[in-house]
Amino acid sequence: MAIFTSIATAIAGALFGGSALAASLIGGALAFGAKLAIGKLSQQKQQKRKYTAVQGEIQFGGDVPVGTLYGVGKTKGQRTFYAKWGSGNKWNAEVFVLANGWCDGLEPYVYIYGEKKALVSRPVIGNEVANYHIEGFVNGSGDPVLTIRFYDGRPGQLVDQKLVDVSAALGNKWKSTSVNAGICYVVVERVYSDKLFGSKGRPELEFVLRGLREYDPRKDSTVAGGSGTQRLNTPSTWVHTKNPAVHRLNYQLGLRALVSGRTLIGEGKSLGQIDLATYFVAMNVCDTLRANGKKTYECSVFVSGDDDHTEVLKQFDDAMAGYGLNRRGLSGVIPGAPQIPVKDLTVADIPVDRAKDMQFRPSAFERFNHLSGQFTSIESMWNPESLKPVYVNADIAADGRNRQTSIDFLQVTDPDIAQYLLNIRYRQNRMGGKATVPVSRRFGLAVQEGEWITWRGKSWLISEWRADERLRITLVLSETSAAIYDDDGIQPGPVVIPPTPPINPSLLSTVQNFNVAVGMINGAQGYDTPALVFTWTPPDDPTITAVRFVYQIEGTTELFEDQCTSPEDGLFRTTKNVISGKVYNARATITTVPDRLRTFTPWMTTAQPTGLQTLLTGLQQLQDDALNRFKELQQEMDEFFRPRLVELLDAFSLEGAVGQIERQQIVASIGDALAQITEERRVRVSENEATAQLLTYLQASLGGTNARLITEETVRAASDSALASSITTLDAEVDGNLARLIAEETARADGDGALATSISGVSADFNGRFAQGLVKFEAVAAPTGVDARFSVLLRAGTNQSFKVSGFYVELYTEGGVQKSRMAVQADQFLVTSGKNRHYPLVFENGELKLAIANIGTVNAGLLQSLNGKMKIDLNNGTIEIFS
Repeated sequence: MAIFTSIATAIAGALFGGSALAASLIGGALAFGAKLAIGKLSQQKQQKRKYTAVQGEIQFGGDVPVGTLYGVGKTKGQRTFYAKWGSGNKWNAEVFVLANGWCDGLEPYVYIYGEKKALVSRPVIGNEVANYHIEGFVNGSGDPVLTIRFYDGRPGQLVDQKLVDVSAALGNKWKSTSVNAGICYVVVERVYSDKLFGSKGRPELEFVLRGLREYDPRKDSTVAGGSGTQRLNTPSTWVHTKNPAVHRLNYQLGLRALVSGRTLIGEGKSLGQIDLATYFVAMNVCDTLRANGKKTYECSVFVSGDDDHTEVLKQFDDAMAGYGLNRRGLSGVIPGAPQIPVKDLTVADIPVDRAKDMQFRPSAFERFNHLSGQFTSIESMWNPESLKPVYVNADIAADGRNRQTSIDFLQVTDPDIAQYLLNIRYRQNRMGGKATVPVSRRFGLAVQEGEWITWRGKSWLISEWRADERLRITLVLSETSAAIYDDDGIQPGPVVIPPTPPINPSLLSTVQNFNVAVGMINGAQGYDTPALVFTWTPPDDPTITAVRFVYQIEGTTELFEDQCTSPEDGLFRTTKNVISGKVYNARATITTVPDRLRTFTPWMTTAQPTGLQTLLTGLQQLQDDALNRFKELQQEMDEFFRPRLVELLDAFSLEGAVGQIERQQIVASIGDALAQITEERRVRVSENEATAQLLTYLQASLGGTNARLITEETVRAASDSALASSITTLDAEVDGNLARLIAEETARADGDGALATSISGVSADFNGRFAQGLVKFEAVAAPTGVDARFSVLLRAGTNQSFKVSGFYVELYTEGGVQKSRMAVQADQFLVTSGKNRHYPLVFENGELKLAIANIGTVNAGLLQSLNGKMKIDLNNGTIEIFS
């Protein structure tokens, strides 16, 4: 932009004698800001649509945005024409647009009626590129009844003459000018066959398409660093690929209309706007073979002209565990691969008079320790399948609880590559350190975005390069490591077994894959009751109205029956006539409307006896849940007291912010006596954010005696979030003995939910002894549910040991159901009426003690006397008396 060029020239003239290089560097820094487009690690906002290698619905009419495919994908296409002719309209033809642009071809199979069928090549009969018929779809004479004529969308392709001829006498004609220039499409022609189509209806085809032929500058000898015959303006030299970096480059160059040259899909950039050096590296990384012999990264994705460019580019970035890059105004990409650090940042390179912002360990809310995801499985007929979840028990223990999220890689069809990506994203998140560091001009002008440096014994990625009007350079760093991309410890992706073809429901006389196993059902009073679990393959047949089960105890002749009236469930539990400690035999049959021939399945036997009825087995899980929650409360106390004062002081002393700052200070001192009041008002505005902050600092000190009161009040508004917070800390200290009170209130809202928190904490330290208390009230509203919690935690002790006590009351969401709970942690829990004649209820040392109980019904497993003389086993019906 001209205004930045003028400013840069003026600064360069003042500082560097009008150096053209300096003016170029400064102008680039001011105009573009060198923003790193970080991909979706936490996926805080749901995308408008899922980007995948599958276009799963037939599109109709002309009001459909142009679309294309990068890589290989499955599509039903867009139906643009239909014709029928001949005696009884026996012949039918449909035209399906598969993609815009010159595509590579069809894979040698299609899906029809839920089955995978081979495409058999036939001689071409006209202007089509290829001609096929579908395996198995032939009449009694062996002639095909379902054929496909394929047009790849190359420039200059000619019309389908047969479709023109057969539709000439029809009301709906395929014109001789309908060449579908620049469009990849198929003509599906079928001859009606009652045997093949009558009972199943009109076939719906799913094509597997090798998408766009794409330009690869590495194979163009006219480009610096390239070698080969490809040329940017000669599509006939391009080739098909699944390389994510090649996809990204071609999307940025854009798919253009053949006549007007208008950009239909993509950004429409020129090569001069592309950082080809970064693309060359990324393409080579993607093509590098891993230890398993597969390429490091591959992906496929359908996109349309209406898609947001940023979201599409993220799909390619995620497919190579990388990040988009804008460096000095040029668009580039950083692939997920280790780098050699270019420089070492030392203390001498960091100006001491400028502010730094460092976060070497992200907060618990920013990190997850359990990551799951999906990929598109070709073996599962191009449906999503789950990857193996990534979690580390040590990370879960360090975080104090399970923090789970998911990242899908539906643009990836190889399970091993998708599993590798999932592990990389997990490791990148756990690394997580960030820092904003001012550097000297000498250091800043020697590095650029996307490069690695070393600092404090760690590797860092330069995610942002900033320069102000005085050419003071600041680097935004993200912690990284070569270990992130190491294959060691990464398991292969899941093995997906292809689904079996559907069975004709009219042939079913009983359920398929029937089995029986033992299980337990948790009763209303906390008992686990033995049960039988019947499983079967859910039938795709609405005439089956029930599944009936017949079962017996092994070795006996008495038969019992039960039934499931929802056969599509595929699972049914029963406790009817089921007793503990027995092996059962079972078989099943069906009930149909109308009635038809039915048979029983073979007898199946449980692998083990039924379990014994147990008392309150859920107590262990409740105990674990409560202990984990108290651990979280202790961690919150640690995080609340230890860093709070440092954060306040750092925020108070922060300088150099863009915006306006107003500071007032009153100081009085005599000898070692000091009293001061400082107040700072700050406002900061950018295109994406507005922030206002008020900081006050009151201090009185005399020798080893010190009293402080610090207050920070902040409001912040962005395009998709709002924050208001207030933090107050009061300190009184005499010779290391410290009393502290902290109050924090926060209200936050964004597109994913709303959070309100109020925390009060007190702390007292004396000669290695300490006592602390924390009261917290929190309310959260999000799409997953609404939660609220009130908690009180007390902790006291010495440096060597401490004691904890507290309680919490919460409303929480579990499995979409709102629940409530209260838990108390104490050595002794006591409830009293306040009257001397009534003994209290006491829980102590794992025992509930009560002097008198008035109980209507007692559910128990074992009753025994305190002296061991008598024992009643209610589960097994025995009474034992010992002399």
